[in-house]
Amino acid sequence: MNAVVISVCLMLGLSLARVNVVIALTISALVAGIVGGMSLQDTVDAFNTGLGGGAQIALSYALLGAFAVALSHSGLTTLISRKVISSLGKEQSQTNLNRVRWGLLIAVLAMAVSSQNILPIHIAFIPILIPPLLHVMSKLHLDRRLVACVLTFGLVTTYMILPVGFGGIFLNDILLANLKSNGLDATLGQIPSAMMLPALGMIAGLLVAVFISYRKPREYKEELILQAEPEEGLNRRNIIIALIAVVATLATQVYTGSMIFGALVGFIIFSFSGALSHVADQDVFNQGVRMMANIGFIMISAAGFAAVVKETGDVMNLVASLSDIIGDNKALAAFLMLVVGLLITMGIGSSFSTIPIIATIYVPLALSFGFSVAATIALVGTAAALGDAGSPASDSTLGPTAGLNADGQHDHIQDSVIPTFIHYNIPLLVFGWIAAMVL
Repeated sequence: MNAVVISVCLMLGLSLARVNVVIALTISALVAGIVGGMSLQDTVDAFNTGLGGGAQIALSYALLGAFAVALSHSGLTTLISRKVISSLGKEQSQTNLNRVRWGLLIAVLAMAVSSQNILPIHIAFIPILIPPLLHVMSKLHLDRRLVACVLTFGLVTTYMILPVGFGGIFLNDILLANLKSNGLDATLGQIPSAMMLPALGMIAGLLVAVFISYRKPREYKEELILQAEPEEGLNRRNIIIALIAVVATLATQVYTGSMIFGALVGFIIFSFSGALSHVADQDVFNQGVRMMANIGFIMISAAGFAAVVKETGDVMNLVASLSDIIGDNKALAAFLMLVVGLLITMGIGSSFSTIPIIATIYVPLALSFGFSVAATIALVGTAAALGDAGSPASDSTLGPTAGLNADGQHDHIQDSVIPTFIHYNIPLLVFGWIAAMVL
């Protein structure tokens, strides 16, 4: 009757049953508190306290949504779409379609990787750059579930193995620091190589998504795309302003470390430059906030849910109970540590927040079973990364949904969560277990 297991399974079950994710998270938080021995009032208080943790990212998304809508009215997005579509050629042969399709997927992957390690803006680029490409994806008959898998792969895999940007935070500041503080004699140079085998599981999942699961064409309604991303007339001055706004937004975010101020600067440039003179600023802002409202409320609710789960104390109880279940079976020990990590991360929604919770028990437990330093790194790192892809409350699924659902034709659970869970968590579990056994 562990509160973590019950609440996470309930949250996933309700989400799969097409209950709104915000409602699923709220109900599951109440159940977690009650099952965890908390009173109803204490559960509500913990949930309310936790809500503030999601407010910053929710406001960030609201402002990014406003900036994205302003960008769509500048003509820049129309120019991008026309350029890419014109490259298909008048005949739109299968060869041209395949060439542009591959080019687009590689470009999306490169943007996702860059957002983690080269220009560390995380998911901020998605609601800005992905909606304008929906026209192109429709012309290419590209399955958006594949694009979600490509985006999630770039968002997760790179921080697992590349120690720069967010990868530096994950591998050095969090993973290595917690391994050392719990008695493991590890060095930074050992971590990327230990995480390489689990990362191969992510690569395997991506290849399956690209070449098997979502290779067939999928149709989307063009009229809905046009409502969300109208094709504006091209105005050289407005396009230049749009480019300046994009650069200013990225530069401000990198300098301040805040998506809020980055998006705010971009929107202010549009407002005071006259690039939105043909539409009302207030309408643009409201439309952008409305577009991102669902994502923002999910993030706020997820923070409340995570706060209740942590307050029950059952996260540590779940981790500690492993030693009672495992006995002396090393293979079972590795498997259960990974599964528990999956449950915790899917509930909390962040692999970065999972490591400090599990490392306290996992490191001594792994050492007691005779796992090597490299195997212990792989176990703790993989257990934390598991669930980042495939969690309804994770940035790695909410980010892709924010961009791909701009026209309402991409369901968060069915088209982002389930595809990324299947293609990444299952192979990551398998390859992480192999790494623990062979390293």
